[in-house]
Amino acid sequence: MSSELDISEFRRADIRVGMVIEAERVQGTDRLIRLTVDFGTFRKQALAGLGHLYGPEHFINRKFVFVTNLRPKKVKGLVSECMILAAMTDESNVVPIVPERDIHQGAQVL
Repeated sequence: MSSELDISEFRRADIRVGMVIEAERVQGTDRLIRLTVDFGTFRKQALAGLGHLYGPEHFINRKFVFVTNLRPKKVKGLVSECMILAAMTDESNVVPIVPERDIHQGAQVL
């Protein structure tokens, strides 16, 4: 278990439901998938290292949970502006987090 986190620190993370509207493999990589995510009032790009487990079609027109206020990071010449959240036990068992039932994109996760 990691160190404890104060609730105010946790609340700094802007976690929202986003609809993936585009997904494609990043050329020259085995794992990276570029996702374009619609959060209702804005769109962001995410680079997910899940290509060894899922094809791009797994993400298109589906809602997942993302952290939206991370510093942009450049990977393989592309900028990742948000991060998909997933549960994992090891590199071969990674499961992206989805809302239990339908909710509009942009909904905040508390």
